[in-house]
Amino acid sequence: MSIEGATERWVRTGGIELCVAELGDTARPTVLLVHGYPDSKEVWAAVAARLAEHFHVVLYDVRGHGGSSAPKPLRGGFTLEKLTDDFLAVADAVSPGKPVHLVGHDWGSVQAWEFVTVKRTEGRIASFTSMSGPSLDHFGHWIKKRMARPTPRRAAQLLGQGAKSWYVYMLHTPVLPELAWRGPLGKQWPKILQRVEKVPAGDYPTASLPQDAAHGAWLYRDNVRARLRRPRADAYAHAPVQLITPTGDIFLSQRLYDELEQWAPQLVRRSLPAKHWVPRTRPDQLAAWITEFVTANEDTAAGVAPRNTAAGGPYADRFGGQLVLVTGAAGGIGRATAYAFAEAGARIVAVDRDAEGAARTAEMARLIGAPKAWAETVDVSDEQEMEKLAEKVATEYGIVDVLVNNAGIGLSGSFLDTTPEDWKKVLDVNLWGVIHGCRLFGRQMADRGQGGHIVNTASAAAYQPSRALPAYSTSKAAVLMLSECLRAEFAGQGIGVSAICPGFVNTSITSTARFAGVSADEEKRRQQKTARLYGLRNYPPEKVADAVLKAVVRNQAVVPVTPEARGAHFLSRFAPRTLRAIARMEPPL
Repeated sequence: MSIEGATERWVRTGGIELCVAELGDTARPTVLLVHGYPDSKEVWAAVAARLAEHFHVVLYDVRGHGGSSAPKPLRGGFTLEKLTDDFLAVADAVSPGKPVHLVGHDWGSVQAWEFVTVKRTEGRIASFTSMSGPSLDHFGHWIKKRMARPTPRRAAQLLGQGAKSWYVYMLHTPVLPELAWRGPLGKQWPKILQRVEKVPAGDYPTASLPQDAAHGAWLYRDNVRARLRRPRADAYAHAPVQLITPTGDIFLSQRLYDELEQWAPQLVRRSLPAKHWVPRTRPDQLAAWITEFVTANEDTAAGVAPRNTAAGGPYADRFGGQLVLVTGAAGGIGRATAYAFAEAGARIVAVDRDAEGAARTAEMARLIGAPKAWAETVDVSDEQEMEKLAEKVATEYGIVDVLVNNAGIGLSGSFLDTTPEDWKKVLDVNLWGVIHGCRLFGRQMADRGQGGHIVNTASAAAYQPSRALPAYSTSKAAVLMLSECLRAEFAGQGIGVSAICPGFVNTSITSTARFAGVSADEEKRRQQKTARLYGLRNYPPEKVADAVLKAVVRNQAVVPVTPEARGAHFLSRFAPRTLRAIARMEPPL
């Protein structure tokens, strides 16, 4: 099978013919993609198509896989030394005299670590992006260090990775792996990937899978035991390295990379909420990160100042390059949340019905770290406006990775003083705005099949009843339950859902909240007094924004933020009668 739009050629090295595919403009920097086990180069098809818009993209079938010939005999034909010969032959053929940007996944990353740490490849690699495949040398030292001083934590790490590596032991058994792959396992593998890894159905894996997997078992047999027993002491990377770690990888522990900085001095870390086969499940994010890393290192190599692509803050490795849409972004929690994601290097869509406020948020987001930021003027309660927004965002900016439904309005007053019009206004914004956002952008996330996260701003009022907030509390309780329901429904599609319950936060909602059943003068007085009380409490929206990012990283379900919100949440679960007694109290307004 060939990759759409690619031209193929064969590169000969050491009696082996390697099938090489190329896309994009050959005058641009070359990005060389190396596949893992039991894949062929087609695993990279979706990523390669995206990268080809900016680079000269090269893929090749590792010896014994896909269209490349296999060594004879197989034993001893897949050593890291011979794989390095193959890499150099391909690099010389597709990018003579100019270094390539190397990208590897799984065993493609394992062998690429060899390429980037041996002396004979110095000057041929401009950068290396690694995912789901450690250096065998680094792994060997990792094991030796933990065995030499086996603390309980280190022992647990060894046992944990040992359990994850069960397949390595199986591949070392004679004959059985070949029989399995050429028999039932090879036939069932596509369904296994779809069910376990959520890999989209289609033209992958290719028909050569059984043969590829049978040949590829020698990658492990020829290298793993020998290198783990005697790891090289000089396995230092001579090019900048970007490490992308899928947090849900069932084969590799994140702890494997704990000491990687000592081996890769120029290291950039990224983490991705995904499983092992990220080239198939998260091609958009991988392409964005690879593009950013390659571009930065091309600028450096050219002797010019690199572009401002480096994200900052404690979440830079998680959100860099992702697309985050925040409603109610003109001020308060929404603006602080947009800024927090921007500082982490995310692209921002700031949405608010206040056009000037949204524009100011987008402008500042760009200044503090967002590669790109846009402002959109939308009333979230208007279904048609939200549908147009969703269509525009998908067409012009891409599919949203994180959606923050934050827009909301406040309303205080007794139930009997609250008119049907008051109820409609509150529910249209606080509840229907969230429903519109979840339905439209959640559908896009689900259709893309690459996961995502939805954050809905509820309130401590969602579980803390009050005689003064029947409409507001009802709307927020509905948001909380909606979030819980969506969390259950979307879990199987890799989409997380969190409900944030801030409590008393010093934002402008206090000065704009409406009070039912009172005169205009009395409403203004209560607004001013409420704003003063919240100002005295002075809990900043930036702390709520930090809780939002933590909720996404940790995939938390319900997040009470302020101390009073956490206290009320505790009481709602263990002492609800106490909350009901508090609810009867008259607010001091």
